[in-house]
Amino acid sequence: MALFLKESEVEQLATMETALEAVEEAFRLQGEGKTGNAPRRRCRLGSGLLHVMSGSLEGLGGLKSYSTVDGKARFLVLLYAEDGSLTAVIEADRLGQLRTGAASGVATRHMARAKASRLGIIGTGWQARSQLEAVCAVRSIETAVAFSRDAERRQKFCSEMSEKLGVGVYPAATAEEAVRDMDIVVTATNSKEPVLEGAWLAAGAHVNAIGSNFITRQEIDVETVRRSACVIVDSVEQARLESGDLVRAAEAEVFFWEDAHELGEVVTGSFPGREEEREITLFKSHGIALEDVALAARVYQAAVAAGAGTKLPL
Repeated sequence: MALFLKESEVEQLATMETALEAVEEAFRLQGEGKTGNAPRRRCRLGSGLLHVMSGSLEGLGGLKSYSTVDGKARFLVLLYAEDGSLTAVIEADRLGQLRTGAASGVATRHMARAKASRLGIIGTGWQARSQLEAVCAVRSIETAVAFSRDAERRQKFCSEMSEKLGVGVYPAATAEEAVRDMDIVVTATNSKEPVLEGAWLAAGAHVNAIGSNFITRQEIDVETVRRSACVIVDSVEQARLESGDLVRAAEAEVFFWEDAHELGEVVTGSFPGREEEREITLFKSHGIALEDVALAARVYQAAVAAGAGTKLPL
C-alpha cells in the first residue's frame, strides 16, 4: 500500500542536510546521463493554474503536481517504484522549499569561491529562508544582508534567521546595498521586472537566481547575464520554456543557449563551475521534478524507518 505523508510529518523527517545530499546525488546522476526530467506544464484551473512535472532516477520516479488558485498553492508529490507501483503520496510545500534551497546550496558549493563569506539576498519570503540556510551550510558565511520592499517583514526575516543560523543577518535599505561587495548573491522574488542589476556585482561574485520560472518574469537584468563567465541551469530544456531572464539576454544577443550548461555537468566535473577567482558565475534555478523526486525518496525512506505516515489502499 502507498504511504501518505502530511506536511507536519515531512517537517519532522526532512532536513537541509538530507536535502543537500539528495539533490547533489540527483545532479550527479543527471551529469552521468542516468536521469529523466519532464519540464513543468501548466494549464488553466478556474481562476488559477494547475502545474505538473515529472522526473526519474535509478529505480524510482515521480511526479509533482500543484495548484495556484486565488493566491493559495497546494503541492503534492507522487512517488513510484521501479515496477510502476505507487509508493507514496507526499504533501510537498516544505519539501519544495527545501529542495529549492538545496539546489542553490549545491550550485554554491561547486561555483562560489571557497572563501566566500558575505551573502546578499533580495527577497525575504518563504523560499528566501531555505536559500539562506542552504548557502550557510556549504560556505562559512560571516555576514548576510537582506532586502525586500516591506521593511517590517525584512526586519523580522533578519531577526529570525540570525537566531536560527547563528549568523549576523542585517536589513538593507535598498537592493543595491544588499548586493554591493557581496561574495554570493541570491534573488528570491516573484518580480516581473529585474531586481538585480549586473553593474552592482563585485568581481568574483556567485549569483543564485531562483525566483523567476515564468517566461514573462525577469528577476535579473541582461547585464547580470552578460557579466557572467558561465551560466548554469538545472535543466536547459526547462530553462528555454521558463527563463524570462535568459530569454531577454538571448534577445539582446549577450547570451546564447548553446553556452548554457546543466548543474549535473558541474557536479560531475565535466564542465567547470568556476575557472578564475574574479569570474562572476550564475546559477539560474527553475526548480525541476528531479529534485522533488530525489528528496521525496529520502523522506519516504525515513518515514518507513520511523513508522510514520498513513497507509492508503492504493
